[in-house]
Amino acid sequence: MSRPLAVVTGASSGIGAASARHLAQAGFEVICAARRLDRVEELAKEIEGRAVRCDVTSADDVASLIEAVGDRLDLLVNNAGGAFGFEPVADADLDAWRRMYEVNVIGVAAVTKSLLPALIAGRGTIVVMGSTAGQVAYEGGGGYVAAKHAVKAVVDTLRLELYDQPVRVCEIAPGMVRSEGFALTRFEGDQSKADAVYAGVAEPLTSDDIADIVTWVATRPAHVNIDRLTVRPRAQAAQHKVHRVQ
Repeated sequence: MSRPLAVVTGASSGIGAASARHLAQAGFEVICAARRLDRVEELAKEIEGRAVRCDVTSADDVASLIEAVGDRLDLLVNNAGGAFGFEPVADADLDAWRRMYEVNVIGVAAVTKSLLPALIAGRGTIVVMGSTAGQVAYEGGGGYVAAKHAVKAVVDTLRLELYDQPVRVCEIAPGMVRSEGFALTRFEGDQSKADAVYAGVAEPLTSDDIADIVTWVATRPAHVNIDRLTVRPRAQAAQHKVHRVQ
């Protein structure tokens, strides 16, 4: 019997790579999709999956992903995304804002739209990696907050539109996750600023924590839809309220 098929975008590191590993352990064949082909080739070899180079903002790359999937898909994990910059709106880098919207929102829409026929055929599940930034605004996060609020809107709209189709639509909205590269990318490689995000927080969430949740959501009985799951570390009571040990 063939294994159920999953696609994970942004699988080259962090939550995406961890999700690919956890899903493989749960019995899925995983197509690992990311811009960095060398990274996903190594991961795919490790988990006996497949690797596809895919920048979710590239129509040609998305077309290659469709070809790799074929006619049937059991699970799509829309994980590709990112935050770029931490400046107030008054000083917004609008190119960075456009980039965030393209990868976080348009990328999710493009991949989902393209793979939807295969997901319907496979009675599949769509998991979108949102963020608590899509629920509450915070200073310095304007572009990312706006993009993740838009992601939340896409998820909710898609669920309404697919109400009569055998496809589940789920969002996972993590809070503070110390994942590989997220904060470092946001602060353009400034390690001290990236480290300051987690300073004094004894136990932020990890990529494996989120990957475990991705797998749990994906393996619920077919009639069970987890609309939205918000997850934070115990130390983070709200977006702005984090316990830090001095």
